[in-house]
Amino acid sequence: MIDKFREKFVEEALDNVHDLEEALLLLENNKQNKEIIERIFRAMHSLKGGGAMFGFNDLSDFTHHLETVFDWVRNDKLEVSDHIISITLTAIDHIKHLLDVGDLTNDAEKIEQKVFISKVQSLISVIPTENSSKVERVIDEVINTDDGSKSYLITFEPDKDIMKNGTNLFYLIDDLNDLGNALSVPFFDPLPVFSELDPIGNYCRWQLILNTEVPVNEIKDVFIFVEDECKIDISEIVKGDITSNQYLIELVENARQSGNLIELQSLKSLVGSASSKAVEEPGLEKKKVLLKEHKISSIRVASNKVDELVTLVSELVTIQAQLNLYAEKSGEPNIMGLAENIQKLSRQLRDNAFEISLIPLQNELMRFQRLVRDLSKELGKEIDFIVEGGDIELDKNIIEHLTDPLLHIIRNSIDHGVEMPDDRIKQGKSPKGTIYFKAYYSGATVIIKVSDDGKGVDPVFIRRRAIERGLIDKNAELSDKDLFDLLFVSGFSTKDVVSDVSGRGVGMDVVKKKIGEIRGEVMLDSEVGMGTTTTLELPLTLSIIDGLLLKVAYNNYVVPISSIEKIHELNKGKISKTLNNIITIDDHQYPVIDLRDIFEEEGTFLGDEQLILVKYENKTMGLIVDQVIGEYQTVVKPLGRYLKTHQTVSGASILGDGSIAFVLDTNRLIHYNSFKRIKTK
Repeated sequence: MIDKFREKFVEEALDNVHDLEEALLLLENNKQNKEIIERIFRAMHSLKGGGAMFGFNDLSDFTHHLETVFDWVRNDKLEVSDHIISITLTAIDHIKHLLDVGDLTNDAEKIEQKVFISKVQSLISVIPTENSSKVERVIDEVINTDDGSKSYLITFEPDKDIMKNGTNLFYLIDDLNDLGNALSVPFFDPLPVFSELDPIGNYCRWQLILNTEVPVNEIKDVFIFVEDECKIDISEIVKGDITSNQYLIELVENARQSGNLIELQSLKSLVGSASSKAVEEPGLEKKKVLLKEHKISSIRVASNKVDELVTLVSELVTIQAQLNLYAEKSGEPNIMGLAENIQKLSRQLRDNAFEISLIPLQNELMRFQRLVRDLSKELGKEIDFIVEGGDIELDKNIIEHLTDPLLHIIRNSIDHGVEMPDDRIKQGKSPKGTIYFKAYYSGATVIIKVSDDGKGVDPVFIRRRAIERGLIDKNAELSDKDLFDLLFVSGFSTKDVVSDVSGRGVGMDVVKKKIGEIRGEVMLDSEVGMGTTTTLELPLTLSIIDGLLLKVAYNNYVVPISSIEKIHELNKGKISKTLNNIITIDDHQYPVIDLRDIFEEEGTFLGDEQLILVKYENKTMGLIVDQVIGEYQTVVKPLGRYLKTHQTVSGASILGDGSIAFVLDTNRLIHYNSFKRIKTK
């Protein structure tokens, strides 16, 4: 059972870490923003408290020191600097590691954490003692300031010989307790060897936290007969009684065990913060009302349960297709009406299930911001990362496959694209470069554009490099777009020097392959001296699509409806088809692809063929098929090992009669066919 609670804590802690990381990056550009500082402090406080509760002791200890730094910041004792933010961002990476492994067992890692803690402690001028960790927690407690009493910190250090005149030190401690409520902590000095031990010598000191209504002079009167034989410090902490504060009790106990004195200044400032917060707290009655009005607006569900729900919905859609087929064959009105109602319900259930599986792209943007920040500093560049459309939602399975390609694209923009500040100034640009991340919906797809204002990619250079590597013939006539597409060929790189960042001749081909696996497309456009834009076109979901069922020869195929513009019937007597695969319809010319040719089907279809006009990038192309059967709610299944590398088929679906229909990726089909023509020129 405890393991489940630990897993729950880790899941919620990672949300806190994400929030902490995002807030730090915001703070870097707005270092005086109190709301962001409070947000950071709250996240650290939650991590510290939860870590201690669920056995992540190293995590709790580590975040305590970070929390101390930002408590100084929020109390205006310390100014935010780039150095503080850099150390804290690095600390976040260590927190992620502690959440992954738990308490450290490796000696080298333990030493590394101690070194890191020392670095964090060095950020503040006064390093708190071990006990001050509990002092800080006092800020969570409401202090009673209306009873007319005061709380004092009393440090009592008797001389070694004080008892030789008959003084009983315990009577003094009892007298202090009689003045009010007190918490006392004895501290023992190291004892000498037995032969040097003085039987009536004093080896003890005390600290007391006393709450009393008597004036301070009456406290001093307790020590009136021993004031020349001891050191006494009596300092007011705060108005009101704090002796019942549970965290203060823990503080006293920890001080007793560790032998370290409680620090007055830290205690005063932090308890003072708690006192000021008490005024702002809503009254008890108001809190009760708030509790009654609170409603749970969201719940956390394990991702495997969401996957299972989507799978069950997919199976329901397949069975519903079988029911539709049976209803059509039976011709029974009641069965047909029932099948129609189930189809409506299954469609609603499908939509709801997929909405649940969608997550905001914003969740992954933090690692992109960290990449831009850290890598640009490493390379000595100045780069702003601007995001638009971070609230766009995608299927979590798509986002999981999307992260690595986007990281590589952004890394290329930092390394290849944005110039060094001096070079940018020479070109009349701002010394600070920009990487612009934009996401938006386009029909049933999501478009993601990653743009930079760097030096761009020279198509002339790409052509020369491609000829050198034997990728194209020197006489081939290629457009700039065709040349940019060569960047996605395996082993092609425009960079001569191999670095740790990029330039190894691998990457963009992997990007294209990864995006293709989720039925997406990647395109690149660039202008020398102005920058480069990489565009990703992605489906909203992978599992179920609204498709158009069609037939070519004896085989069934499905084309996503989201990519279709219009359908025409091809009357061979009225439609002109040229040798260049161009069809003219209503005074418009469309390049076409005959699917019989693509799939090498023998024979000729004797009836009237169908022309499906589909969107491809910024133009429209036609697909010639034998027959359009109709709209079909398609459950997309992955292909087996023999077909998973097929260039134009992205999946398969089981029809109501048990037969198989292949799902066509029209973008890849058109791109593959066009590139094949280029290679044969």
